[in-house]
Amino acid sequence: MSSPAQPLAASLVQSVDWLAIAPPTLAAVVGLAVLVADLFVAEHRKALLGWTSVAGLAAAALMLLPLLDGDRSTFCLTGDATVCSYTADRFTLVIQFLVLGGALLAALLSVTALKDARKELPEGEYWFLLLSSAAGAALLPASRDLATLIVALEVASLPAFALVGLRHGDRKSSEAALKFFLSSVTATAVSLMGISFVYASTGTLYLTQVADRIQNVDGQLGTLAQTGVVLTLVGFAFKTAAVPFHFWVPDTYVGAPLPIAAYLSVIGKAVGFSGLILVTVVALPSYADVWGPALAALAALTMTIGNVGALRQQATRAYSAVRLLAWSSVGQAGYLLVPIAAAAYSGDAEKSIGSTVAYALMYGAVNLGAFAVAALVGRTKTRNRVADYRGLYASSPVSALLLAFFLLCLAGLPPGVIGLFAKVTVFSAAVDAGLGWLAVIMAVNVVIALFYYLQWTGLLFRAPEGEPEKHRVPAPLTAAIALTGVLGIVLSGAPQLVLRFTDTGLF
Repeated sequence: MSSPAQPLAASLVQSVDWLAIAPPTLAAVVGLAVLVADLFVAEHRKALLGWTSVAGLAAAALMLLPLLDGDRSTFCLTGDATVCSYTADRFTLVIQFLVLGGALLAALLSVTALKDARKELPEGEYWFLLLSSAAGAALLPASRDLATLIVALEVASLPAFALVGLRHGDRKSSEAALKFFLSSVTATAVSLMGISFVYASTGTLYLTQVADRIQNVDGQLGTLAQTGVVLTLVGFAFKTAAVPFHFWVPDTYVGAPLPIAAYLSVIGKAVGFSGLILVTVVALPSYADVWGPALAALAALTMTIGNVGALRQQATRAYSAVRLLAWSSVGQAGYLLVPIAAAAYSGDAEKSIGSTVAYALMYGAVNLGAFAVAALVGRTKTRNRVADYRGLYASSPVSALLLAFFLLCLAGLPPGVIGLFAKVTVFSAAVDAGLGWLAVIMAVNVVIALFYYLQWTGLLFRAPEGEPEKHRVPAPLTAAIALTGVLGIVLSGAPQLVLRFTDTGLF
């Protein structure tokens, strides 16, 4: 009686490729270890938790190296080894590098921020939440079914809500967390309803199978499939902070601890955009006539509203530096949307998606650098106004020069060559796809952005008001600023290091 059952049981047991899933798994395991260790570590030794987390994220990033030799998949269907839930291909590895590298830099900023917070932030919970969010963010680009995609998205998002509102007794922080939570939960609810409609009409959650079956949906289920596609797209538009789903961004960045604002500005975007790419280009290519025009319109709206919002920031307003970076990140999200929209019209969708990936790598490096310098200035100027950066060159020449370089990269001006090249790749993706009108709108927005980036840059080198205030830079903060500076300078000298990623291997 037992012999027929044994082959059946054996067929249901999957062999797990532990090396393929090592990067997100290691981040999650270190997060759990830090949470447990927090119970036993003495108060004066809590800093060890931070350095353990930094080491864990560095180790998780290093685990990407053995995966470079070829695509690996795991958690596959027993009857079809080509249909898998987790795939570590070139696209996955590039986004995981961005996520884990960005989380590592945010962790370095956090070491100093937690020390300065003087017990306002509970260290064990902080590091557990940061590592958990990074693990979810690293899992998402490898997800190849809709269920894993949503789970990864929520594992990345839920700890981030708590991190934004973690500061004890801070009303601003609590309000920011509430706005972030409500907007994100709404996005998740809409996405889940859309995905349930897609599943009901196709009978599968695997992206490649959805792509095949949704083209031949029975006539009675056609409307259900179309509604599912639209709702899924709306849900992911929330996650990318595309206009009009961007309203939570400025207040959330201001209310959150600055390292978490930096984390959300880069890793949060990487999560949203990689999910959007997988849903549109991999799962729903047959609906390109629906999501292509929708994303093109969202891109135009997002870059325009974001840049105008940044332009309107008053230099003397409290937290105007963080607000400017927040609105700027909304504008940058518009640029990131352009190649995804272009993939609907282009004969070479892979090249279009590669332009988004290349731009995301450039943006991640320099935006984290700008937040690192903002964290330095915020240690002595707690209101963190743009006006507080006046004369920064007199008190901290290296920090001022690096911030100027980061801002010029974001603007796309020399010597920020990598920013210029990244913008050119996005322009060319739009033009090659026949979206000339979108390229024109992008050109206008680049000019608008030049004004506020150059205005802030010029302020760094003006004569300071009063005696210049010296900025003592702690070692972790020095490391974060130095790493982003070196990365930005190297990429500006050799932009081909990023542009080579226009071949994503996603198809």
